[in-house]
Amino acid sequence: MPQLPYKVHELSVGQLSARSGAAVSALHFYESKGLISSTRTAGNQRRYSRDALRRVAFVRAAQRVGIPLAVIRDALAELPDERTPNRADWARLSEVWRSELDERISQLVELRDRLTDCIGCGCLSLEKCALSNPYDNLGEQGPGARRLRVDRSVRDPEGAQRRAGGEQQPGPALRDQPDEKDAQDVQDVQDEPYGQGCCPEER
Repeated sequence: MPQLPYKVHELSVGQLSARSGAAVSALHFYESKGLISSTRTAGNQRRYSRDALRRVAFVRAAQRVGIPLAVIRDALAELPDERTPNRADWARLSEVWRSELDERISQLVELRDRLTDCIGCGCLSLEKCALSNPYDNLGEQGPGARRLRVDRSVRDPEGAQRRAGGEQQPGPALRDQPDEKDAQDVQDVQDEPYGQGCCPEER
């Protein structure tokens, strides 16, 4: 893919796809979810401002580490729509997301380090389970992996108590997830080879 000329400020969907590495179908999906936006030419073809490249890169990087689309959309809403976001705008977004990213990093590290240890899920399949969770005593505290902080029931103990009592309440992590159709759309987009369908005629 040749470099885009510096003086090009508006991109066709084909140019945006080729330079960003995202399939045209992915760009259409992102736009339908409010993650990027476009204008229309007299011929009804999409045109994207050049800063859409940074937004797409941000979306794809966030998706790779498992951040839900709803959270990504809320973060991008911090950026101005009437002009190209500058360094200060992105710095504000970074501050908003810092705690979210730090929490996810902490959860991933804990998940990695506990893969060979008892996590209090009730399986009792490891030798360490007999010491850390004899007779699944941790199950009395509620559902889920009781020794794994990333588990939703640990992050939302009140919700865990409600669920244990028969009341089904989605925890914070579940509410952040896209609905079933969105989840399938995201998977379809991620499975599609980069650049597929990339052509200037795409609208």
